Amino acid sequence: MSDILQMGLIGCGGIMGAHVNGLRQLWEKGYRSCVIPAVCDCDMDRAENMARSIEEWQGSRPRVYADFREMLSRESDMQAVDLALVHRLHHSIAVPCLQAGKHVTIEKPLGLTMRACHSIIDAARRNNRILQTAENYRRAPEERALNWAIQEGMIGDLRMIYWVDVTERLWSWGWRDDVEQAGGGWSMDGGVHFADLFRYHVGEVKDLYAVSKAYHPFRYGKPESLENPIPATTEDSTFAVLNFENGVTGQWNYTLAAPGYSFSERVIYGSKGSFKWGVGLKNREREVSIADLVNLYMGQLSPEEKQRWFPFGITDTIATELYEFVEAVLHGGSLEMDGVQGMKDEAISIALYESSELGAPVPITKIENCEIENYQSRFNEQVGL
Repeated sequence: MSDILQMGLIGCGGIMGAHVNGLRQLWEKGYRSCVIPAVCDCDMDRAENMARSIEEWQGSRPRVYADFREMLSRESDMQAVDLALVHRLHHSIAVPCLQAGKHVTIEKPLGLTMRACHSIIDAARRNNRILQTAENYRRAPEERALNWAIQEGMIGDLRMIYWVDVTERLWSWGWRDDVEQAGGGWSMDGGVHFADLFRYHVGEVKDLYAVSKAYHPFRYGKPESLENPIPATTEDSTFAVLNFENGVTGQWNYTLAAPGYSFSERVIYGSKGSFKWGVGLKNREREVSIADLVNLYMGQLSPEEKQRWFPFGITDTIATELYEFVEAVLHGGSLEMDGVQGMKDEAISIALYESSELGAPVPITKIENCEIENYQSRFNEQVGL
């Protein structure tokens, strides 16, 4: 194996720009173990623009493709691909890449449905390739510090978690408001991030009960005046109660259909205290700001731990996730967020829809094992799974 990873990019939309920025940060720190030989997007102008932006810091300009299969056939030295695509396309592109012998890092959510997730995971196993789910939220210093504080017992035995976001969004978010392309709304798109934090800090979810609703049938090109209506087919509100395997209870509510007053409360409670996202930790002895908690956490890390979690002092979460992927491909070792972990995150989000569809609680293991697919069945049929 070469000491330089040749990694192509497929999907040159907004989030891939963040991936390129992460690779640029590593490059500027002197870590040049990853080179981008090619980029691919069905929009050639978008691909050309990304190639130009990469050339500015990489020094060489990636070749540009409109068809990922052509890129796979022509770029024989390419060992890996980074995928950032419409959710509906994840499995239909990831699986051929894995079959072509490429290692894959793929943006969350892993697949359109649980069957799509399993098809990607199975392809990685059959072809002995590394598969990373690009789940970056847990990599932030604040999240690492919170996890450390929980393990140190600073808030005691965990009891409950509240994750509540109430606001209104009337502007259009393109394909993300189309359930056929996205598979679901914010509960799916952003929800897998939050589900991962629940699993990271609290533990595995045993079951959940949810109600999912769509109050707004439209978004608007001019939201301030409610002009230029654009159909929205995803849910805009979800209300859920989560039961964790360790006895913790969670409340996860969000809505994008609440005009007027908005609020957000994200708090985890233990027997001795609590932590509020964006604020800090408070127990019976002291109150610690989030900045001070991060400093405490960073201060107790060994040099080896700092390099592992924040290589070269970089705290950008996408940069650090890509560093882990490149190192795993080049030198071996396990990934924190592989395909199975990404699937488990997504199962919690999918469970919200399945529970609402059934009007009953659903066990997460039955979602993971594709035993409950009422909500997902139409998507599976559409994409041939």
